[in-house]
Amino acid sequence: MKDLVRIKSLLSTEIENLLNQQIKKEAISASLYLSMASWCDRNGYDYSAEYFYKQSDEERHHQMKIFHYVADMGGTAISPEISNIKVEFSSFREVFEDALEAEIAITQSFKNIAAKCHKEQDYVTLEFLNWFFKEQREEEYKARRALELFDVIGEEGTGRWEIDKHVKKISYSEDAGE
Repeated sequence: MKDLVRIKSLLSTEIENLLNQQIKKEAISASLYLSMASWCDRNGYDYSAEYFYKQSDEERHHQMKIFHYVADMGGTAISPEISNIKVEFSSFREVFEDALEAEIAITQSFKNIAAKCHKEQDYVTLEFLNWFFKEQREEEYKARRALELFDVIGEEGTGRWEIDKHVKKISYSEDAGE
């Protein structure tokens, strides 16, 4: 009788596959942010390095949150293999451009999963995804704010140093998203 508990996942095969793909995307993001942190460290952008180390930790947290959800729903959560992470960037600005691009892609991926959940009437997973949408709003906001520093401050003279100092001050409040 105890075998009945794990006979069927509460997730459809397609939703489970999409969530496992998202686990991998979050792992890639965590690795990319770690690479960005390393690049910033090597190039003397200490505050930006710290910012990207924190971002990497957040992405790892997101990865594990989805991983546990899949497992808790009776599915098979898959530990992803990660390779080919970009380690060199042509400029300080490129690091932040890549960060924003990555966040936009992650948001789109969550939208695709939510659309599939809607179609399948998987309201439990849809509700679970709401937390990630709030997170993505925050992540995109911070990435955009960081990139705006390049235009507001400029990169000439001590500009990059000033940008680096201001990165640590970027935060998100609920009011910012409204």
